[in-house]
Parts: sequence; C-alpha cells; structure tokens
Amino acid sequence: MKLRHVRAIAVFGLAVVALTGARGSHGASCGGGSSHGSGSSNHSSSGSDGSSTSGSSSSGSVSGVGGSSRDRVMRDIKIDECALSADGKNLVAKLTFTNSDSSAYLYDATLQFKGDAGKTVDLAIAQVNDLRVEGGASKSTEASTPYTGKGDGSEYAKCEVAFANRDAA
Repeated sequence: MKLRHVRAIAVFGLAVVALTGARGSHGASCGGGSSHGSGSSNHSSSGSDGSSTSGSSSSGSVSGVGGSSRDRVMRDIKIDECALSADGKNLVAKLTFTNSDSSAYLYDATLQFKGDAGKTVDLAIAQVNDLRVEGGASKSTEASTPYTGKGDGSEYAKCEVAFANRDAA
C-alpha cells in the first residue's frame, strides 16, 4: 500500500472518530463517569398523562453540573417530584425538560431512586427515551419503574439523574 493510501485512511479514521465523538455516546465521558441501570427493569413514558401520585413524595436532584456538553444537557432536566404511584405499584419521577437552544432535540435520561444516607434500598432505575423537545420549549413527562418494596415507598427519599444525553431531532 502506498503512503498516500495510508494517509487517506488515517485522515478518514480521524474524521469518523471526531464526528461520532461530537454527537455524544451513551458511555462514560472525559467529564466524569455515567451510570447505567443494567439488569434492572426500566420503564418510561413520554408526555404527561395526568395520573396522580400519592404516598411518599420527595424531591430530586441533577448531579454533575459543570461545563461539559453532557453536564449542560443535565441542566436542561428538572425533577419536579419523586413519589410512589397512587396504586402503590410504581416509583414515579415527574420531570420537565427545557430546551433553550433553537433546534429540536431528542432527550434520553436515566434516573435512580435512592434512600437517605446510610439507608440500604433496592436498585430502582427509570428511563426517558427519545423525548422530543422543540427549540425554546419545555416538555413535562414521567419516568417510572416497578416498586418492589413492601411498604409505602418512603425508603426512597430522593431521585436523581444518573445519565442524560440529547441528539438533534
């Protein structure tokens, strides 16, 4: 193979890496680790369905606020409420996604329900997948996962965004 062919292949390979890296991936980034709920039962829903929640209610948080593009995406997500559903079967997070850019995006988010410090709880993960938010708009949705506990859900004191990503719609 001639040197110009090797050089062309190398330039092509760098271009592919640069383009795919710029879109963001669902793995860890240089800005910090990300957490995926593998092996757990994940459910999501898009849009607000007006269902009521009762029982334990807590606030949520978005971790990892900083300067990377993934951190900026996480700032687009506000957790309005974390609670046990009225029927006691699901842990539900009510979320608002705000897109301050001019282009529409598809958002993905993974939420983790957590207990108070020092309290051991079963892993509970919920996801939002491909939620379309138009440029300059906000959209509310819910993410839920089955509640496997025996009580009123109060052992899950909070929920937080463990991972977030967005792609152009």
